[in-house]
Amino acid sequence: MYLYLAALLVGLYLLFQWHRDKQRISNLTEKYVFITGCCSGFGNLLARQLDARGFRVLAACFTPEGAEKLKENASERLQTTILDVCSTESVARATEWVKSQVGDKGLWGLVNNAGIGVPSGPNEWLTKEDFKKIMDVNFLGMVDVTIHMIPLLRKANGRVVNISSMMGRLATIGGGYCPSKFAVEGFSDSLRRESASFGLKVSIIEPSFFKTTIIDEKTLFSCFKSLWERLPDETKRLYGESYLEEIFKQIRNIQTTCNTNLSLVTDCMEHALTAIHPRTRYSAGWEAKLLYIPLSYLPAWVADLLITYSYPKPQQCK
Repeated sequence: MYLYLAALLVGLYLLFQWHRDKQRISNLTEKYVFITGCCSGFGNLLARQLDARGFRVLAACFTPEGAEKLKENASERLQTTILDVCSTESVARATEWVKSQVGDKGLWGLVNNAGIGVPSGPNEWLTKEDFKKIMDVNFLGMVDVTIHMIPLLRKANGRVVNISSMMGRLATIGGGYCPSKFAVEGFSDSLRRESASFGLKVSIIEPSFFKTTIIDEKTLFSCFKSLWERLPDETKRLYGESYLEEIFKQIRNIQTTCNTNLSLVTDCMEHALTAIHPRTRYSAGWEAKLLYIPLSYLPAWVADLLITYSYPKPQQCK
C-alpha cells in the first residue's frame, strides 16, 4: 500500500513539474535579452536561436569579426556590441548602449555566457596570475556585468541566466576553471535570494562536456606545452614526459567523446528566459544527469576514487 502511495505521489509531482515547465511567457518580440560571449559556442547559437523566436537580442562579442559574422546569420532585429568583461570601462559602455536600446521597457534577460578554460593543469604547474586570468573572465567579469545591468533588469522584472558547469559541482581539474564555476554557483544563489523581492529570477546552467572552444584541441595542447616548458627541471623529473603524453592522449579522447549538440544547452537557456516558472538549475547532457550530479552527492572518498582513476600518474609517485 505504501509503495503504491509513494508511486502515486511521485507521479503527481512529475505531472505537476511537467505542467509548470510548459507554461511560457508571451510578447517575446517586446523583450530584450543581452548575451555575453557571442563570438562562438553557446552564446552564438543562443543569440541566433532567440532571434529566430522573435526576441530583441543584444549580443556582446569580444571581437568585431565575431560580431560581423553573427549579424550575417541573424535578422535585422539582432544588434551587436563589443565587450571585454574584464574591463569595467568596457562593461560601463556596454551598459549605456543597452540602456539606449531598451528604453523604458528595461532588460528582460541577461545571459552571462562569456568564459575561458585555459590556463588549466596541475595546480603545481600554475601561478597566481594563471588563476586570476580565468577568474577575471568567468567570475569577476560576470559579477561586474550583472551589477551594472541590475537596474535595467529590475525595470522589466527580468531574469539572469548564469552559465556554470558540472565542474562547479565537482572539481575534476586543476587551475582556475573549477574555482571560477564554484564561485558562479555561490554568486548566483545569493543573487537569487536577495533579488526575489524585486521580482528578478536567477537560473544556473550546468553543462557537462560539449564541443566548444573551451575544449579546443589546439588550444589545450598549446596550454599544456607552454606550462611544461616553464616548469623547473626538478618538477619535470618528478612528473616525467610520460605524464604530459598521457594528458595529450586524454585531450584527444575528449574531442571524440564530448557532446556536439549545443542546443541541449541553449534550450535550457531559452527555457530559463521564456518559462513562467524557470528552474533554479538546469543540467545539460545525460553525462551531467547520470554521472556528475549523483557523484557530487556521494561521499568525497567515492568521488576521489572514481575521478582520480583516470588521472595520469607522475613518474616518481609513491
